[in-house]
Amino acid sequence: MQILLVDDEVELTDPLSRILRREGYDVDVAHDGLEGSQRARQRQYDLLILDWMLPQKTGLEICQELRRQGDTTPVLFLTAKDTLDDRVAGLDAGGDDYLVKPFELRELLARVRALLRRPPTLDLVGQRLRVEDLELDTENQIAQRGQRRIDLSEKESQLLAYLMRHPNQLLTHEQIYEQLWGAGEKPSSNVLAAQIRLLRRKIEVAPETPLIHTVYGKGYRFGREDEAK
Repeated sequence: MQILLVDDEVELTDPLSRILRREGYDVDVAHDGLEGSQRARQRQYDLLILDWMLPQKTGLEICQELRRQGDTTPVLFLTAKDTLDDRVAGLDAGGDDYLVKPFELRELLARVRALLRRPPTLDLVGQRLRVEDLELDTENQIAQRGQRRIDLSEKESQLLAYLMRHPNQLLTHEQIYEQLWGAGEKPSSNVLAAQIRLLRRKIEVAPETPLIHTVYGKGYRFGREDEAK
């Protein structure tokens, strides 16, 4: 497995790259955003580990550029930023997971293993799903609500498809984690909440009826609130 590690802190990249190599990974290292962006385009990696703040070009910008080019390589952000808005920004840029510095090495290795075991895309290719006035084209990752077209990321499309396949049912956090990220290690805390927040922003524009409802401490329910009760 080939990993690109992009971080300007040599005191982090040197020991981390050695440990990753000891775990059996082929690791390339870049210390600024421009070099990291060039390497990411020149070689096919299985995982990108990107520091958020980098000289010349941020990890966020690198991820956004790759996603615009259709590159779906998993991205793990390393950052000191720890608010929900920061996590939303990282996911919105196309990131897959998020680890806050300082972190435990074994947690980073667990995140790496989880991302390298990316589950296959949900078995919904070619299907169109409809709940209320929302329709999802799973093959093209496009939703339609009324006359409004909604472009979705791969993860957003997977999450929305799972919710729409189980209308008015309580889907627990554990069920959603397993469906979207596979069994085993979960993504870092609040990643699911941030992903839900992103999806809500896209499919629920006022005065449209909210469709994603939080069941506090348990999970989420999809559909009209009066029908879900």
